[in-house]
Amino acid sequence: MIPEEFPDSRICIVGLGYVGLTLAVEMAAVGFQVHGVDVRDDIIGGLEKGEPHFWEEGLTERLRLVISQRRFTFSKRMPATMDHSVFIITVGTPLGPDGHARLDMIENATREIASVMREGALVILRSTVRIGTARRNVQPILAATGRRFELAVCPERTLEGRALTELREIPQVIGADTSRTAHRAAQIFGCLTPTTLRVVKLETAEIVKLVDNTYRDVMFAFGNEVARICDAVGVSAHEVISAGKLGYPRTNVALPGPVGGPCLEKDGHILRESCKLYGIDVEITTATRMINERLPRESAAFLRKVFTEHLSAPRDMQIALLGIAFKGQPATDDLRGTMARPILQALQQEFPQARFRAYDAVVAPAATASFLGIEAVETLEQAFSGASLVCILNNHSALRGMALSSLSREMTSPGIVYDFWNLFAGKNVQLKPAVRYVSLGSHSFAYQP
Repeated sequence: MIPEEFPDSRICIVGLGYVGLTLAVEMAAVGFQVHGVDVRDDIIGGLEKGEPHFWEEGLTERLRLVISQRRFTFSKRMPATMDHSVFIITVGTPLGPDGHARLDMIENATREIASVMREGALVILRSTVRIGTARRNVQPILAATGRRFELAVCPERTLEGRALTELREIPQVIGADTSRTAHRAAQIFGCLTPTTLRVVKLETAEIVKLVDNTYRDVMFAFGNEVARICDAVGVSAHEVISAGKLGYPRTNVALPGPVGGPCLEKDGHILRESCKLYGIDVEITTATRMINERLPRESAAFLRKVFTEHLSAPRDMQIALLGIAFKGQPATDDLRGTMARPILQALQQEFPQARFRAYDAVVAPAATASFLGIEAVETLEQAFSGASLVCILNNHSALRGMALSSLSREMTSPGIVYDFWNLFAGKNVQLKPAVRYVSLGSHSFAYQP
């Protein structure tokens, strides 16, 4: 809990999406008086019922507790008068139609803060942004008020599905231009986690977040490049990667798979856009996004070739997609940046007459159907029933542990179970006769009898 008479005990969080709401709840839980602001009616309406708008382990119970304790309040608009000394910006920064990071929500949030902040307020930018956003976009808006303020960048670093835990464990990066501001921000986040890391500039903290996520994107892209190599040579990527790192500490290549989500699908683009402002072309980052974004098209084209040349796809072909959330472990119902949508679009282009259905262990069928525009079912049995092609799109435990052998009996013959995540690679799964198991990076096995 925060100490009594803590000088910055009243905090306003602008943006109650995934980042803002989890932070608000944990800050309220340790004793801060938190007020959240979000313009979206569905979010505020849900909070009024004690219901978050997304699934996160432990969040609903914790949310209802801090609301009942009156430590967390919320509104659609910024109150006209605020006695809060700290404002944290957590609004989204999606890519616009031009592929560039949108900063309008950051600037709008800053203007809202500028309209109510008092002398000496601390404003913390937590959203993932283009390098220089705090200095070029946020600072001038605050400075125009004529009031004294402090500005810091403390990027969000939590893993969806473990946010409440990681807010208490993961070191928080604090970027500020003065040691006074860095110390003040570190005191606040130090009430959540035992470790804060101070860096010397606003831009340093902005880059930390972009580099961290782009590194993961690069790591996954190399796994996907290994898969392309193995498909061309006619060997198994799962076998190559697993054998290469077993007992060998200097290699830890990721298995191939779809790479998406609300961070990885855009942060590489934001880093690339940022670097162009400084006259730098980042080749590895650019190639990474190209590799990961073309995966759905290449996989769909491969599957079409197999069915056209070897399996005689039926005219009324049915295709099932398993795992619609952008990831399965830790579990989430987040559909932002999920690769299910581009994979579906690529398959629809290759199989224009096919009927599609989807299943997810966490996302409600109604939400899945609305998001993808296809039928959604409640059980794995319904998903497999009558399908010629079943695609595993994420690694949820319900998919990792499913009885694939028995479920395959519900499929039509010939058919394929295509495993984007290599969940069953190397397990010698016995499927229904004429139904083949093929994993990403082991395409040559689709042609074996």
